[in-house]
Amino acid sequence: MSDKLKQLTGKNPKDFEPVSYSLINTPDVDLFGELVEKDDYLYDFIKQNVSKRLEKACNKQNYLNLLKLLKYYSPSYEEFIVGQLVKYANEDLTDTMLELLENGSENEKTYCAKYFSFIKDPLALDCLKQNAYSENSYLSTNSINALSSFGDLGIFNEAMEKLKSNDEFEQLSGAKFLVSYGDKTACDEIINTIKTSSFAEHIASELPYLISLKVIVDKYDIDGLYALNLIISGLGEVSALSQVFDFEIYDILENLINSEIDSAVAVVLLNAKDKFETLTENDEYLFDETKDTKQEIYDIKGLLDAIDGSKLTQLADNELNPESLFVFNALEYTKNTQKVRELLTSTNQTLILKSVEILKKLGVLTSDDKNIALENITDGNITNIILAL
Repeated sequence: MSDKLKQLTGKNPKDFEPVSYSLINTPDVDLFGELVEKDDYLYDFIKQNVSKRLEKACNKQNYLNLLKLLKYYSPSYEEFIVGQLVKYANEDLTDTMLELLENGSENEKTYCAKYFSFIKDPLALDCLKQNAYSENSYLSTNSINALSSFGDLGIFNEAMEKLKSNDEFEQLSGAKFLVSYGDKTACDEIINTIKTSSFAEHIASELPYLISLKVIVDKYDIDGLYALNLIISGLGEVSALSQVFDFEIYDILENLINSEIDSAVAVVLLNAKDKFETLTENDEYLFDETKDTKQEIYDIKGLLDAIDGSKLTQLADNELNPESLFVFNALEYTKNTQKVRELLTSTNQTLILKSVEILKKLGVLTSDDKNIALENITDGNITNIILAL
């Protein structure tokens, strides 16, 4: 860390005030780039202090210097930069921001998209639509938020149609768009999509950013439990472990444990027990996590360890039917071979294969079981797998 950056982020006004003013007045783009580069290493309160110091250094005479800083994007300083540009916005600045939104770098476009969520110039709409599905999540989110501020329902409806696509990637991009757009009326359709999509865990993990997971679990009954189950399964792979705080996983599981546990809840709790056992047994999951996240993971594990797993397993057997959203999870815990065999005549060929695999795992797979299964299979790949078991 350079001496200037130490002064800028330090506690002494005699050090940080002249550096703050110099960064804006020069402008010192290299110092700002170094500041952004250290984003992950600085505490949030330090970054907030720096933002306030830089904001204080801005005025009507030097605010245009901020345009030079758009070279380096950081969500930590976005509010300060865009806020100052909006404060002094005029027609010439808006023309410049339009030009950068169209032809600038991704970093510049990201700031500009945020600008147009406040300055609603319709000339920005086409570019915002083009950037709404950018692979750069910051750019796409800011573009979608800007479109939402315009009240553009056309692109909202286009995203809703994506949920109905046979292409899983289209479904996921549509879900991400709708969550960023922020219209809670999309929640019903997103939940319907997770019940059939092969990207269900990814889509479900987006949902709590639209409506809190607590509300989803309470409002959507079985569908809400299914979304929770998917989110738990995706922790550490699909979503960061720190999301246990944002999603309020401990509180939700505690509420389920203290409720009247039915078969669906039993499956969710069994899945959670397995997941948090895995998270705490493998160093690779927790190695880079903060002390608070590690503690929360262990606290959740302790909560789940106190449950009698055998009782949950007995209850979970009631989900062993083809219509249940939890049937695949329930198969992982059952020892009820009769109910597993009943699934061999299902119309869901993937479920038939899973049932054969479970019978094999339990050591009770017979030739008759395989023959019954094969009578209901038309997929050649699944046939070959069953024959090989």
